[in-house]
Amino acid sequence: MFKKILIANRGEIALRIIRTCREMGIKTVAVYSTADAESLHVRFADEAVCIGPPPSNLSYLKISNIIAAAEITNADAIHPGYGFLAENSKFSKICQEHNIKFIGASPDMIDKMGDKASARATMTAAGVPCIPGSEGLLKDYADCLKTAQDMGFPVMLKATAGGGGKGMRAVLKEENLEDAWDSARQESAAAFGNDGMYMEKLILEPRHIEIQVVGDSTGKACHLSERDCSIQRRHQKLTEETPSPFMTDKLRKQMGDAAVKAAEYIKYEGAGTVEFLVDKHRNFYFMEMNTRIQVEHPITEQVIDYDLIREQILVAAGIPLSGKNYFPKLHSIECRINAEDPYNGFRPSPGKITNLHAPGGHGVRIDTHVYSGYSIPPNYDSMIAKLITTAQTREEAISKMKRALDEFVIEGVKTTIPFHRQLMDHPDYKEGNYTTKFMEDWKMDPIKEE
Repeated sequence: MFKKILIANRGEIALRIIRTCREMGIKTVAVYSTADAESLHVRFADEAVCIGPPPSNLSYLKISNIIAAAEITNADAIHPGYGFLAENSKFSKICQEHNIKFIGASPDMIDKMGDKASARATMTAAGVPCIPGSEGLLKDYADCLKTAQDMGFPVMLKATAGGGGKGMRAVLKEENLEDAWDSARQESAAAFGNDGMYMEKLILEPRHIEIQVVGDSTGKACHLSERDCSIQRRHQKLTEETPSPFMTDKLRKQMGDAAVKAAEYIKYEGAGTVEFLVDKHRNFYFMEMNTRIQVEHPITEQVIDYDLIREQILVAAGIPLSGKNYFPKLHSIECRINAEDPYNGFRPSPGKITNLHAPGGHGVRIDTHVYSGYSIPPNYDSMIAKLITTAQTREEAISKMKRALDEFVIEGVKTTIPFHRQLMDHPDYKEGNYTTKFMEDWKMDPIKEE
């Protein structure tokens, strides 16, 4: 087992990893930018190393600084969390070259599944249902137009190196295709340094349902059931739940089997998710695979009593899985609490938290790195907490979430708590009747007096 793990991340996920490491008797090293000097992950780690100024490219994305921090602290493994370098094959390879275990996918695995065009080809070969689309990358606009005409509108343009909704354009009519092609390529080039594009048939009114998988070094994999991530804004998830209110036992088995088949076909090692779009007729199609831990992993942990971070560490240390598939025993919902103003287009709201009161009680979990007096820097993702409620039924989990949101007080910055509170009362949400288009019709109630 590892003696010391460096966490190449920040915020709540860094703190989450530190907690499991401490329970396992493993020493930890936090890395931080100067903007995060007062963050809790810095305070709770056994050691902490400053790796640069606030901009990510000079700190959390600076591979040389992170490797140097691992070497000077004698860390024998690095956990990348999610985001930043978690799906960077170059980083995974450099860790290997320095005899530091990367707690995540191998460079080859990341290259295979991180590039969406090659992932699609791999899954087609594995026999996993895929959305009809282009054969590989589109060469130029002429190729793009011909592919769309052959496939029929509507279509979805996607950046092959994309993530977080960047480089994606839904195109309903041919006359909008060229503008979408130009803007998607520009956005992808700016965000990822890669303007490669491919195309898929646009699935109307889909659910976004992902299957959590874990694979070990023997080539065996298991699944931990599904999460419904359909409530999104600009392809960014806002809330998730498991089990999905749309799922049937038959569909759960089919999708779980397909995800395990996908993971075993590529001999996947570590925790990851196989993401699917599911149409209204419950036909499911492979969308992408995330070769890392997900933001929303706590709801899976809650419904099957399973520490996913611990499992990641055990698998990385060469310990084989039990091989058992898991199915939810309870219902769990996660609300992402962001420092954003939901009444003003979800504009980011960095600044100092002047007062904080966190909810508690049975079935309430909070993953966060913030506290009263903490200053939220403007340099990073705006998520500051994850509020998770778990109960015997979906109705009870919603009621518990409403109560917890009412108790949750964060002053000094705007947050998305009011949005989530209204969502829990929305008739369609309460009925489980929602798709990825839900937020396009969302109109929040006016601000109410506290």
